[in-house]
Amino acid sequence: MRLGVLDIGSNTGHLLVVDAHGGAAPLPAYSHKQPLRLAEHLDADGAVTADGIDALTGFCASSLEVAEDKGCENMLGFATSAVRDATNSDEVLAHVRAVTGVTLDVLSGEDEARLTFLAVRRWFGWSAGRLAVFDIGGGSLEIAGGADEAPDVAWSLPLGAARLARAWFGQGRPGEDAIRSLRRQIRADIARDAGNLLRHGAPDRAAATSKTFRSLARICGAAPSGDGPLVARVLELATLTEWIPKLVALSPEELAVLPGVSPSRTHQIVPGALVAEACMDIFDLPALEICPWALREGVILERIDQISVLDTDGAVRPGGLG
Repeated sequence: MRLGVLDIGSNTGHLLVVDAHGGAAPLPAYSHKQPLRLAEHLDADGAVTADGIDALTGFCASSLEVAEDKGCENMLGFATSAVRDATNSDEVLAHVRAVTGVTLDVLSGEDEARLTFLAVRRWFGWSAGRLAVFDIGGGSLEIAGGADEAPDVAWSLPLGAARLARAWFGQGRPGEDAIRSLRRQIRADIARDAGNLLRHGAPDRAAATSKTFRSLARICGAAPSGDGPLVARVLELATLTEWIPKLVALSPEELAVLPGVSPSRTHQIVPGALVAEACMDIFDLPALEICPWALREGVILERIDQISVLDTDGAVRPGGLG
């Protein structure tokens, strides 16, 4: 069937149209995306601003039109940490639904980690053994680990690259002392619950997903996206550690010309790099493999599994849009 997956992230709204059925990898058919930067469209009380709500509502409306035009039988809409943590989350969701008819399910941080883990497990397969997965989003960091398709442990931390950029880089590039304070805070937050993952033993394979990790891997020498998703890409801790002082010293204009860096995300590169380095250091991982599948694919795979089971029982068929 043709499925539309509407992902409202902290940085970007993305509708991915896929052709999907049980036993096969989801095949992307069309992509419609727009920078929303919801993690930065927050007022002093933590509420999504009027501009942010308008941008989100407009994107959901256009996504519904695209999904209809592309022949989607069903559309799954979900939102992550920026909407989840907003103090006016219920009002935002109600407004979007009233204006566009689109219902957005808000994923918990644990569900984000769990579904991302599912996607990475399916990508690498059972030969990966015990798997550890890290995902730096705009608003949060997700960590999960386990030997099965469902992780043994999965949790979320408010250490997204956009969130940290807004809190620490809102007045321009912080000084050396502030960078050190940010680094210390990131590491303390990650280390606090590190035992959740470490008590099960060292992973056989460690992987990372998300735009932030992909950008950092590209900066550190990984193959460009144009080479395709099947090319192996790795982010090495030693190389990243060498790059961080250089990234701190570069201006936004200089960061924007680095390979893999979007001009709209230059302010997120340094905080994202500090989070990535902390994850690798605290969990004693010399490298992370970059997985092209992430949360969206996890949502798709779980829905395909559900539909396959229900179709077998004759209980349900794919529904309409919305």
